[in-house]
Amino acid sequence: MIIFITGGERSGKSSFAQKLALEYSNSPLYIATSRIWDDDFDKRVERHKSDRDERWTTIEEEKKIGELEIEGKVSVIDCVTLWLTNYYIDTKQNVEESLSLTKEQIDKLAEKEGTFIIISNELGMGIHARTHTARKFTELQGWINQHIAAKAKEAYLMVSGIPMKLK
Repeated sequence: MIIFITGGERSGKSSFAQKLALEYSNSPLYIATSRIWDDDFDKRVERHKSDRDERWTTIEEEKKIGELEIEGKVSVIDCVTLWLTNYYIDTKQNVEESLSLTKEQIDKLAEKEGTFIIISNELGMGIHARTHTARKFTELQGWINQHIAAKAKEAYLMVSGIPMKLK
C-alpha cells in the first residue's frame, strides 16, 4: 500500500509521515534518498536523523527504491524531490528518461507487499522557476507526483502542519 504525502517545504510532511508510520509499526524503516550536496544540506540531514529514535532503521538509497527488499515493512521514503534530482542530474536533465526511470521504480514498489509512505513536494504551487532547467524539473516533479498519487491508496496535502486528506 502506498500512502502519498505532498506539500510545500517545511509544511510538516516528514513529521506527519513519521507519526503515521509509528501507528502502523513499532520498527519502521526510513528510506533516505538524498545525496549530501553541501555543508548546509548535511546539517539538514542531521536534523532529520535526530527526529527519529531507536525504533527506526535507516536505509540510504539514492535511486533504486523499487528494488529494495522491504516487503512486509512499513517504510517512509523521504523524499521524491531529492530522489528525482538524482535521476535528473545523472541523465543530464533528460526529463523523459528521468520520468521513465522513476515511474519504473514506483511501479516496482507498488507491486510489493508493505506500507510505503512516500513524501514529496508540490513545486508547482510555489514561485515560477526562472531557468529552463528548473522549469523542466518542476514539470517532471508534477508528473511523477501524479503517477505516485494514482497508485496511492491514500494521499494527503500538508499545509502549515495540517494534513488534508485528498483520497
